[in-house]
Amino acid sequence: MLATANPLFSSSNSSFLLQATNPSPPIKLQSLATPFTTFSPHGKFTLANFAKASRFLAPVGFPLTKHLLVQCSCLKLPSILRSELGLIYSFFAEMGFNEKESGLLLEQNPALKSASFDSIRAHVLLLESVGIKGVELYHLIDKSPDVLTAKEIVPLIHFVLNDLEGKVEPAQLRRLLIATVPRFLAGFDEKVKLLIKRGIPQEKIVHVLNNVNLTKALSLKSIEEIEKTVTYLSRFGGVDIIVRRPMILNFDLDTQLIPRVELLKEISGGDEDATGIVLHKLPAILSYSVKHTGGHVELLRSFAGLTDPQIFKIFSVFPNVVSASKERKLRPRIEFLKQCGLSSDEIFKFLTKAPVFLGLSFEDNLVHKLVVLVKIGYENGTKELAAAMGAASRTSCENLQNVIGLFLSYGLTYANILAMSKKHPQILQYKCGALEEKLEFLIEEMGREVRELLSFPAFLGYNLDERIKHRYEVKKLTVGEGMSINKLLSVSDDRFLNQKQKKKPIPEGQSERMMKVG
Repeated sequence: MLATANPLFSSSNSSFLLQATNPSPPIKLQSLATPFTTFSPHGKFTLANFAKASRFLAPVGFPLTKHLLVQCSCLKLPSILRSELGLIYSFFAEMGFNEKESGLLLEQNPALKSASFDSIRAHVLLLESVGIKGVELYHLIDKSPDVLTAKEIVPLIHFVLNDLEGKVEPAQLRRLLIATVPRFLAGFDEKVKLLIKRGIPQEKIVHVLNNVNLTKALSLKSIEEIEKTVTYLSRFGGVDIIVRRPMILNFDLDTQLIPRVELLKEISGGDEDATGIVLHKLPAILSYSVKHTGGHVELLRSFAGLTDPQIFKIFSVFPNVVSASKERKLRPRIEFLKQCGLSSDEIFKFLTKAPVFLGLSFEDNLVHKLVVLVKIGYENGTKELAAAMGAASRTSCENLQNVIGLFLSYGLTYANILAMSKKHPQILQYKCGALEEKLEFLIEEMGREVRELLSFPAFLGYNLDERIKHRYEVKKLTVGEGMSINKLLSVSDDRFLNQKQKKKPIPEGQSERMMKVG
């Protein structure tokens, strides 16, 4: 437990008293050649823990065992012992250790027993220089006292301070020092330099180090193992994958990374480039075990009836499919599509257009959209409902409701909205604000009726400035304002350009007469 910190040179306790486990009559120490003087510190400690004590206690017959304790009051210790032991106890007190905890640290860690005060203090100052201070420093020393004596600590901290500019997060370093036996810290700098040499940008290396398990990724792996991992991943865009998902370095190459990549490569038909594209899209896919990912693949094969190329295509457009629960999401969603009458090929087409449907929550998302669609007239178990759900899955519940409200505010009925969305389901997914701008332009600028959308709802899918306004302004000069909005927008750019070049501008005033006739 944390003790109240005392001043470094506190004298709250007057002196030390020798007390054996089996008490005996007071022993006179006048025979000691070195004079004793009174000094402070903190309750009990084991004299036998301190090598320097032996030459003072042996002449008077004290048995130097772990049972020999020192406590305040009538013993006066020599100045050479005072200068080390007192400072160490006081220094530990400054960091929050009480006298019992300090004694246990010294007793249970032989290297710490023989370390000098200056050496201990130097290690502490190094740890503080990289941001490990206060309570975090206390917990680190309590769990890993070796950090105060291990020779590997100094080069590690110097590397972090000098080469990495002290930017590695203190919490990362603390976890590394707690989880790693000091001897495995040796060569840490060389392993980091290897990653830089293999292509990780200098400005990204700290990001990588702050987002891996430093013990698993570097300390417990040899330089050769790290080299092999980077070499293997380089076939699939390795450096970029590592930068985007550093924790990949945590995994074992032979038992984790290779089997996971090979599974993806298998369903791709052995296409390493295509596999690399999937890994680039979602490096986190390598966090899932072969059993997990393989289970998703098998469900899509057996329950949805998809082929491996189809499954890989779905992975390519939506690799997050692996994060969806197989039983809570994948199976019920596919069952819904099958109930709507979709064949395996139709399920494949649906999932490539609306793959996020597989990952959405039923209770928090899909059920609310289903209610809206049924309200405007969609029937359960129909392909039209499935198509509408595909579009609705690409927008929020709030936007879907706002879109329906917008159409109603312009005089359209639920039946009109149903008819429009059956022809062009995407109108359900467009942003409400963008739809409103197009409706205003259609009515106010083009002088059309909103009911024209019933025959050509795809009008709402074109870009307002680059397609609708531009073509309208061009055509208005050649055919007048009464043009078909379908023909205006649906022809290709090349055909539209050819028509533009063939047509001559209508004389001034004629476009107005044509509009009246129309």
